[in-house]
Amino acid sequence: MTTEERHRENLARALLLADANVREEGGRPFGAVLVREAQVLAEGVNTIHRDGDPTAHAEIQAIRAAAIAIGSPRLDGAVMYASGHPCPMCLAAMYLCGISRAYYALSQEDGQPYGLSSAEIYAELARPPGQRGLQMEHLPLEHGPDPYARWAAINRKPG
Repeated sequence: MTTEERHRENLARALLLADANVREEGGRPFGAVLVREAQVLAEGVNTIHRDGDPTAHAEIQAIRAAAIAIGSPRLDGAVMYASGHPCPMCLAAMYLCGISRAYYALSQEDGQPYGLSSAEIYAELARPPGQRGLQMEHLPLEHGPDPYARWAAINRKPG
């Protein structure tokens, strides 16, 4: 099997997971397969419908399951196969855990007619912070613990 055939096979699996999630549970049409070194680490589907968790996207579910399975939050070298174009949250999670590549079967344009595109959020995030709808403000405190310094002290490597 060629590399492209393996990619297409994993994307097909992600689409089957997405379709089953809709048919069997009435969930949103998203599935994901996370692979490293030709081995499936984990699969996930969007489970917002089960527990109301707005972060329970297919890619996040696959990342969570893989991290638990291997006992590490680092998934360096892994490849994500997603049924649809990953949203900004899922993309950020991929960066944070070291996923090296992502493939998706359905584009933002494919999802737009169904209200399943995150293109507007990507556009919002591309704006300068002061022009975004969600306002953020740095408000430092003069007193209190410094959890960053404590973390660094605890995690200092000898040597």
